[in-house]
Amino acid sequence: MKVKTLCKVLSLVLVFALLLSALVGCGNSTEKKDTTTSQVTNDATKPAETKANPDEPGWKQDTKPITFDWYIHFSWFATKWENSIVSKYVTEKTGVKINFIVPSGNENEKLNTLIASGSLPDFVTLGWSEGLAKTIQESGLVLPLNKLADQYDPAFYKVAAKTSLGWYTNADGNVYGYPNFSMAPEKVKPTTKLESNQTFLVRKDMYEALGKPDMRTPEGFLNALKAAKEKFPQVNGQPIIPLGCHEFTDSGNDSFESYIKNFLSIPREQDGKLYDTDTHPEYARWMKTLRKANEMGLISKDIFVDKRAQMEEKMAQGRYFSMLYQRTDMASQQLALYKKDPNTVYIAIDGPSNEKLEPNKPGMAGGIAGWTITHISKSNKDPKRAIQFMTYMLSEEGQKDFYLGKKGDMWDTIDGKDQMLKEVDDLRNSDRKAYDEKYGGDATYWMLSDSLTTDQWKPAVRDPIKQMVEWTWGKTVSYAAYDDLDPATDSDEGIILKKVKDARGLLLPKLILAKSDAEFDKLFSDFQTLKQQVGYDKVLAYQQKKLEAHKKIIGVK
Repeated sequence: MKVKTLCKVLSLVLVFALLLSALVGCGNSTEKKDTTTSQVTNDATKPAETKANPDEPGWKQDTKPITFDWYIHFSWFATKWENSIVSKYVTEKTGVKINFIVPSGNENEKLNTLIASGSLPDFVTLGWSEGLAKTIQESGLVLPLNKLADQYDPAFYKVAAKTSLGWYTNADGNVYGYPNFSMAPEKVKPTTKLESNQTFLVRKDMYEALGKPDMRTPEGFLNALKAAKEKFPQVNGQPIIPLGCHEFTDSGNDSFESYIKNFLSIPREQDGKLYDTDTHPEYARWMKTLRKANEMGLISKDIFVDKRAQMEEKMAQGRYFSMLYQRTDMASQQLALYKKDPNTVYIAIDGPSNEKLEPNKPGMAGGIAGWTITHISKSNKDPKRAIQFMTYMLSEEGQKDFYLGKKGDMWDTIDGKDQMLKEVDDLRNSDRKAYDEKYGGDATYWMLSDSLTTDQWKPAVRDPIKQMVEWTWGKTVSYAAYDDLDPATDSDEGIILKKVKDARGLLLPKLILAKSDAEFDKLFSDFQTLKQQVGYDKVLAYQQKKLEAHKKIIGVK
């Protein structure tokens, strides 16, 4: 009897042990499953393992403190988190803090080092036109935003513009980066005034002292530069710089490529096909004008070597007579000049024009491609919180928080409209740096800014920015279809394009410094020969296919 009883007891113990083991195993299985869902793979067939409520913003579900490392691919970016009212408010609301990582020197060297390490910071923001943007997307170092949204935050699709998503959808069907300042057609209202950042600027007091010369023709342009140098040889004891421009880089100069071509109304297509706009006669005519300006001693050697920091210092001193430049990039310096003497600010005027003197056609600020694109890296410490924070930033609530800031401290409802407090807007218009540090609104943190949303809270443009903005109204043209046409850097076409860009980077200064038109022609001819030798036609063919795809996305024929 005792033996039978013992056997029964042992049997019960064994059954209990098996049940306990099964339960523990299930617990381990569940725990393992939760761990694996924190990472999103590139397997398009893998179903989402967690379900999120598309009607409930994901960021509200978890506001525990977390700090994300955010890489900004611009060495000039000096903005900090935590000091401003906006950053403190966003952290208080979402639990998210940002540690910005910015290159101290050459941006590409820094990012290439990170790529080589196989690990990127949590977020990565860089210009969409950077070849390294495609590199990090195709190397598997960043996560597909659509898969993160499917798994963790379907609300993302409610705040992201469909056209912008379509624009950045890769051949594999995934979206790896989202733009800022994207001018998605479905978000453009009939009342939207299209603006451009591309301007030809002159120092107001000098320009007026010279009798407001017409600088649209090569002759008028050269005469004005010459007169400015003769009448104002020095500015506060420093030599005047008759003409300013964007920074010369390894691949060229925006001022003497896209900007001047837009001002000259050079078409991007001929008979419906892309062509090499370098070969347009208007471009050669004006590049030779710059060569002539250098021959006349009207081009300062500073423009070939100065980086943005040096340029901003000289802008703040008012040392440039004229600039073919992006107005938003010198807004702080403009405010500083205005504070010292309103007559020394820069104003936009009609600049270099084609032989028919057709209106300048500066490009629309942003376009569908926007300015930069932001990625969530595969090394992100919490992809779920990352996509939820991105969704918050793109939402109207997030846009308002980042633009207007905290109610009562930075804005209030006045006359039925949510708007900046006067003292806040006064500082924004008088000392942008101080405004950024104290308040941090109005695109201080611009990584995912959407001007088509924030325009509803935008104060009336005031002096000294007003004139530059209003000059672009009615002239601005959208070149959106031509954005982001470049092939991946490691593709055959991408390798060809890099050779051409590297050659162009070396060529542009040489063209301007050429001793004669004959030397200019030789340099330019050699460059065109190089294009043929490396197979530049293959790049144009690739870009043509992308252009046709872009036109379908935005509904342009």
